[in-house]
Amino acid sequence: MSDFNSEFWNWFIILPTVLGIAWCFWLLWWMSQTTADENPDDTTHVWDEDLMEYNNPLPRWWLGMFYITLIFGIVYLALYPGLGTFKGYLGWTSEQSYKEEMAAADERYGPLFEKYQSQDLVTVSQDTQAQKMGARLFLNYCSTCHGSDARGARGFPNLRDNDWLWGSDAQTIKQTILDGRRGLMPAWGGPLGGAEGVANMTDYVLSLSGREHDASAAAKGQAQFSMFCVACHGVDAKGNTAMGAPNLTDKTWLHGASRIRISESIDKGRQGHMPAHRNFLGEAKVHLIAAYVYGLSNK
Repeated sequence: MSDFNSEFWNWFIILPTVLGIAWCFWLLWWMSQTTADENPDDTTHVWDEDLMEYNNPLPRWWLGMFYITLIFGIVYLALYPGLGTFKGYLGWTSEQSYKEEMAAADERYGPLFEKYQSQDLVTVSQDTQAQKMGARLFLNYCSTCHGSDARGARGFPNLRDNDWLWGSDAQTIKQTILDGRRGLMPAWGGPLGGAEGVANMTDYVLSLSGREHDASAAAKGQAQFSMFCVACHGVDAKGNTAMGAPNLTDKTWLHGASRIRISESIDKGRQGHMPAHRNFLGEAKVHLIAAYVYGLSNK
């Protein structure tokens, strides 16, 4: 079945493309059969009382440009991919082109990256040139999630503060970038007994950071916290970097600090994924990015 589907979509692309080009050639040929005369056909379209539209043939130079465009398209499709699974006579692929560009870049910049890789991360974080290089790498590969200023967004941590889910030392930051992280906050709506239990827990969590809360509801939530939450967040609710469990006593909230967001996190849980960059960037580039990120919160 998979071979049939593959063959179907292959011809689904080839036939419309080839027929479309052939139809364009026929249309140009047909239009070129009309010759200009002193009394061209009147299309009966009139504007502003006396401005009339006539059915004049296209100029020969204009038709020639259309023919050149179509011929260029045929040559392109013969040399490069574009007709289904046909790879073109040049055998060009975007993957190979990318590899060649990366190889050229590695040959040019590799020695410079390796120079810093042999240095301690803290030392690199204090080197002006290394920080500029790390900043450019960060903008290219990390700013989509963490922002160009590294201040993050809802669900993506701020890298400029001193609040770290997995640890703030330079080597841990590098390990996070190299191998990625996967965080999981289970959904507790069911175990807590539904909306009322979630509300009680929300009030207790709010009380931990000194925010406005219902004291009686928070007292009920505290008992539930001791039962369900201390394994990850700790008895003092200050979190656990070994598990990526956040500190609930500070003012930093990854998924939003409002009552609604906190309640949503407790009820439905959260999942976070920091992708691994070891194979994609290589350790030398990650070393510079890690030093840059470390430097952001240790200035």
